Amino acid sequence: MTSKQYKSIGDDLWKSRTEKINAELFTLTYGALVVQLIQDYEDYAEVNKQLEKMGYNIGTRLIEDFLARSSLGRCSDFKEVGEVVAKVGFKTFLNITPVVVHIPPSSSAPGQPPSGATFTLTLEENPLAEFVELPDEALEGGLWFSNVLCGVLRGALEMVQMQVEATFVSDVLRGDDTTEIRVKLIKYLEEEVPVGDD
Repeated sequence: MTSKQYKSIGDDLWKSRTEKINAELFTLTYGALVVQLIQDYEDYAEVNKQLEKMGYNIGTRLIEDFLARSSLGRCSDFKEVGEVVAKVGFKTFLNITPVVVHIPPSSSAPGQPPSGATFTLTLEENPLAEFVELPDEALEGGLWFSNVLCGVLRGALEMVQMQVEATFVSDVLRGDDTTEIRVKLIKYLEEEVPVGDD
């Protein structure tokens, strides 16, 4: 499929098949969650870990809903994964379409994923960060306010047999020009048959 076709699928899913909630309520609830984590852990590195862990758990469940709604088959390569994540996934659940940039991979051994197969997602807008201004203490402490998104990506892709590393590269909340997430393929996972199901 082409990039344009994926965008059309994402638009259709958002318009017709997605139950919507009030954006302000969603944003404020997420903000309250982050504040509570900061109060509970008093360590920004630990808050980042907890947000990523929460996102991972969300992603492992969200992928089933995504696959059922979109009726998309398996992606042929990691480049296509980037297109689907940006144009269908983000659009379906957050009504945004990040700009996806594919970073050329280096060569690898036969049968292995290309070393460094990577894409970046540049978010023109981040619904989680509306109404948010980080205090200097959080900036200095290294808080990635929307780190839950990295966890969602890692969890969802792991459920479709891709071990990835998803990290924020930049965030407008931290004074950067853009909000950018880098997703790097570590390896394709083997499908495991649960014990007793063979």
